[in-house]
Amino acid sequence: MPDPSTDEQFLRRALDLARQGIGLASPNPYVGAVIVDPQDNIVGTGVYTYDGVMHAEVRALEHAGGKARGGTLYVNLEPHSHQGRTPPCTDALIAAGIRRVVGCMPDPNPKVSGRGFEKLRSAGVNVDIGRLEAEARCLNEAFARYIRHRVPLVTLKSAMTLDGKIAPPPETGLKRSVGMPAGGWITGEAARAHVQQQRHESDAILLGVGTILADDPLLTDRSGNPRRRPLLRVVLDSGLRLPLQSRLVQSAANDVLVFCSAAEEEKKLALEARAIRVEQVPSGADGRPDLHAILRRLGQLEITSVMIEGGSALNGAALAAGIVDKVFLYYAPTILGTGSVPFATGASFRGDEALRLDRARLHQFEDDIALEGYLRDPYAE
Repeated sequence: MPDPSTDEQFLRRALDLARQGIGLASPNPYVGAVIVDPQDNIVGTGVYTYDGVMHAEVRALEHAGGKARGGTLYVNLEPHSHQGRTPPCTDALIAAGIRRVVGCMPDPNPKVSGRGFEKLRSAGVNVDIGRLEAEARCLNEAFARYIRHRVPLVTLKSAMTLDGKIAPPPETGLKRSVGMPAGGWITGEAARAHVQQQRHESDAILLGVGTILADDPLLTDRSGNPRRRPLLRVVLDSGLRLPLQSRLVQSAANDVLVFCSAAEEEKKLALEARAIRVEQVPSGADGRPDLHAILRRLGQLEITSVMIEGGSALNGAALAAGIVDKVFLYYAPTILGTGSVPFATGASFRGDEALRLDRARLHQFEDDIALEGYLRDPYAE
């Protein structure tokens, strides 16, 4: 009988390998694979990256060579059984003589889910599914949302005080450094470092032009980790007020996309001359670019995950529009009080309409805490 603790050990190794694909695999899922021989020695490992083309299972088979025969494959996601950019992994596993496959979860793509495992079983391979599934689902939640609905997973991130304020009153006149939020940073260095990791795990950042006018942020991925595509900086700017002298414009290198409702041709041409894409989308009921149309467009661009880093107006609009899948809210142990800028404006939920988080978790970052939770299941049909 297989040892459950041994299975979990090797699956955790596969999950660790899959995480090495963060920033390198999108728009495809993160996959890591481990092959062990009958004596439970690791003989092959593999990680999937989009530019590397070859799937993690096939990389592990190449690494293992003849030692794969009679062995066990540990993988965080179901091996694919269809012809895509590469031939079916299931065929390669069967041909290599793999006798057992231990996987965390089926493929979230409803068109192919379960078919890989079924093909392996039909060939006489022993298949065991379900260990560490929650961890595996979390890792590929953006892919799941994208592959099922062709829109990115949307995470609303914000840093605030204990009384839910994201900035002091605008009239305080506090001095700040370029790129620092008006009134200074709310959270400490550890929380801000984690934000950079959050950005690295995202394909795009979404913000309103008001944040740029107030804070002149750069909004780049400063995690230091490699990524296949630059972090796409997406700006909602109804009337193209984006300043040409802003740090975002000055640093643009085909990684800034501006959505507007009405494009003034001269300003549009000036932005495009600075390697910025400008697209016009329909207006929503509030007169601003329609958020649902924007998500559909980002899905067409193979953006699987978006982090909102806006101000109170965009936070409220996103919640009211129902586009937010999860939140990651950082709280500093401070209170700003009356007159300060609230977390969200323009959205009102009363009684049984109130939004409620599912699977809420707390994180600690030195003196700051963060609340992570879901408003929608990324795996929902």
